[in-house]
Amino acid sequence: MTELHHLSIRELSAGLTSKQFSSLELTQHFLTRIDRIDTQINSFISVTHESALASAQQADAARANGTAGLLTGIPIAHKDIFCTQGVRTSCGSKMLDNFIAPYNATVISQCNDAGLVMLGKTNMDEFAMGSSSESSFYGATHNPWQLGRVPGGSSGGSAAAVAADLAPFATATDTGGSIRQPAAFCGLTGLKPTYGRVSRFGMIAYASSLDQGGPIGRSAEDCAYLMQVMAGHDAKDSTSVEQPIDDYVAGLAATNADKPLQGLRIGLPHEYLKDGLDTDVKARVEEALQVLENLGATLVWINLTTTDAAIPAYYLIAPAEASSNLSRYDGVRFGHRCENPKDLMDLYTRSRTEGFGDEVQRRILVGTYALSAGYYDAYYLKAQKVRRLIQNDFVKAFEQCDVIAGPTAPTAAYGIGAKQDPVAMYLGDIYTIAVNLAGLPAISAPVGFDTSYSDQDNAQNQCSPLPVGLQLIGPYWSESKLLNIIHQYQQHTDWHTKRAPLALDAGVKA
Repeated sequence: MTELHHLSIRELSAGLTSKQFSSLELTQHFLTRIDRIDTQINSFISVTHESALASAQQADAARANGTAGLLTGIPIAHKDIFCTQGVRTSCGSKMLDNFIAPYNATVISQCNDAGLVMLGKTNMDEFAMGSSSESSFYGATHNPWQLGRVPGGSSGGSAAAVAADLAPFATATDTGGSIRQPAAFCGLTGLKPTYGRVSRFGMIAYASSLDQGGPIGRSAEDCAYLMQVMAGHDAKDSTSVEQPIDDYVAGLAATNADKPLQGLRIGLPHEYLKDGLDTDVKARVEEALQVLENLGATLVWINLTTTDAAIPAYYLIAPAEASSNLSRYDGVRFGHRCENPKDLMDLYTRSRTEGFGDEVQRRILVGTYALSAGYYDAYYLKAQKVRRLIQNDFVKAFEQCDVIAGPTAPTAAYGIGAKQDPVAMYLGDIYTIAVNLAGLPAISAPVGFDTSYSDQDNAQNQCSPLPVGLQLIGPYWSESKLLNIIHQYQQHTDWHTKRAPLALDAGVKA
C-alpha cells in the first residue's frame, strides 16, 4: 500500500470519499511525521495538534452525513504570515512572538470553509524579508534535500514541510519570488497569482503593492486544488479585484492528447539565459523547454530590456512600503515591549531594536531614507517610474508570445550561512522580482537536478542532488493557463514525484 504521505491531493480526496482512511487517521499520520522529522528541518513554528485532531473529527462527521466538500479532511500547513484566530501568528519575528490573532485571515477562513485541517504554522524569513528562511527569530529552516542548504525564502517553511512530506500542500506568500524560489529549491510546484487574485486581508503586510498569497504543492494539479480555495474577490481587501474565478482543476484537461500545447508560443528572454546563470540550471531549463516543444509549443526569442533595473527598483519600493507598514509595531498596542522604558522615545527605540532582526531593521532604514524629504523624488519616485517601464516591457513581450519561460533562480539551493552579504542574496532574485513589480502571475516547477554531487556520496546518503526550477510567467489572470502548461509537462516527466531523502526517511548528513 502506498504511504499516505505519498498520495496526491486527488488521491487523498478519493481515499477519504471511499473510506480507505479517515481524516483523523490521515491527520494523525502527518502530525506523527512532524513530531519525528521536523526537529531536523525546523519547518514549523507552531504545530496545532489538538485543534487539528478536532477539525479532523469534524471533517469525518461531515463526510458521514453527506455535507463534505471535495477537500474536506485533507491536512494543510499555513505560512505564519496569515492571522489565525486563537493561534500565535508571529511572522517569524520576536516582535510578534506573543501575538495571538483575534481573527482569521480570509485565506484561513476559505481553507476552513473548504474543510481543510490545519496542521500548524510554518517558519519563514522575518516579516517575509529574505530569500533563504535564515532570518527567522525561530532559527533557520533546513532544506530536506540537503540539511546544510537553505530551502529558499521567505516561504521556506511551507516549501520544506511539503518537500519532507510533513503536509500535502501549504499556503505561502510571494513579494519578490517567495513562493517560486522556495518551490525551485525544494523540488516543488509553486504558483504566484496575479496581484489582487487572492485576498490579502489578515495577511501581515511587508510591501502592500507587491505581496500576494498562493499555493505550494508537489504538482500543478495539487496547486490547482488549493488555488480553487484561495482565489476570489474579498470586500475586506481594497486590493482584491472582482474578477471571475476559473475552474483551475477542470482547466488542467488537455484538448489534444498527442500535442496538448499545440499553438502555444513560449517567449525566451535573451536577458534570462546570459552570464550569471549556473550551467546546470541552464541545462535543465533547456531540457524542459525541449519537452515543451515536443508537446507542441513554439519557442520565440524576446527581449525584456528592463531586467537589470528590476532589483534596484524593487529594493527601493519594497523597503519604502515596509518602513510604512512596520511603523505600527511600536511597543504600545501589541507585540514586543521592552522592559522598564525611561520615556516614550525609549519605549519606541528599545522595543523596535529588540523586536526586529537585522534584515528587517536594514530594510526599514533603507525605506525610511528613500521616503525622506529631499530623497523621495530622487529614489522612490524614480523607482516607481522604472516599475511602469518594467510593466510595459512585459505587456509588449506578450504581443509576441503567450507565456515567458526561464529559470526560477540562477543557482540551486546554496549553503546555510553562505551569503552573508545582503546584496549577494538580493541578486538571487533577478528572475522573480520583475513579476511582482508588474503584478503578473508566474509558476515554478521542478525540471531536474544539478550535478554538484558524486554518485558515491549519493549512494551513501551523504548528500543528494539539488532540484532546479523552471519559471513560466503569464499575462494577467492567466493562472489557469500556467497550471495547465505545467500539468501537461508533468504528465510526460516525473521530476515532481521525486522525494528528498528526509521524505523517504533516509536520514542525511548536514
